[in-house]
Amino acid sequence: MLEKQKILIVDDDENIAELVSLYLTKECFGTKIANDGEAALAAAKAYQPDLVLLDIMLPGIDGYEVLRELRKTSSIPVILLSAKGETFDKVLGLELGADDYIMKPFDSKEMVARVKAVLRRFTPGKAVPEDDGLPKECVSFPGLVINQTDYSVTYNGKRIEMPPKELELFYFLASHANQVFTREQLLDHIWSYDYIGDTRTVDVHIKRLREKFKDHPAWDIKTVWGIGYKFEYQGKRGI
Repeated sequence: MLEKQKILIVDDDENIAELVSLYLTKECFGTKIANDGEAALAAAKAYQPDLVLLDIMLPGIDGYEVLRELRKTSSIPVILLSAKGETFDKVLGLELGADDYIMKPFDSKEMVARVKAVLRRFTPGKAVPEDDGLPKECVSFPGLVINQTDYSVTYNGKRIEMPPKELELFYFLASHANQVFTREQLLDHIWSYDYIGDTRTVDVHIKRLREKFKDHPAWDIKTVWGIGYKFEYQGKRGI
């Protein structure tokens, strides 16, 4: 029997938390509830969930701070839940490493669909070797290997942790080296119908990627003014 995927639900409203748990349990997920920030961090460590549904407005340590702490040691998928719909709140959540943002009140079917979508993107598949010994969904450049089959990135010999969406965007750009994509194209390809957002989402993720991979002499993520972004590289691929 396949092991159930585990969801940590963090919300100070016990009724909402129980309702979300009920919907997810019906979809054969395992769930655990935490009602404040400190309990959430403790549960994340002990329960080892596959995904966290995290309310922003929490007593004590708020959701943003919980997310900051999680991202110090983990790339676990996090979906923020909030009644705050301002662009600033969404962008801040994405900058801190959230993988999606769901507005309250939300439709239960949409919530479940988004959870499944994020888990599909994060859950590693089996690597299928090619002639060069690398998995099919793997690209390499000097000092860099991006593997989308096991969601890993190795940079100058060190593994770099990053959220699923960030890795997918990086892989997509790198696998189409020197090709320019508009923000709309990137938003459609990476987030598709599972995410309702604006093009600032792409800018936020590009900013985070640039902070992790600065000033490499062989390749870079370039802004093409008035159009979008590209992964710029001239030369022969290789590690």
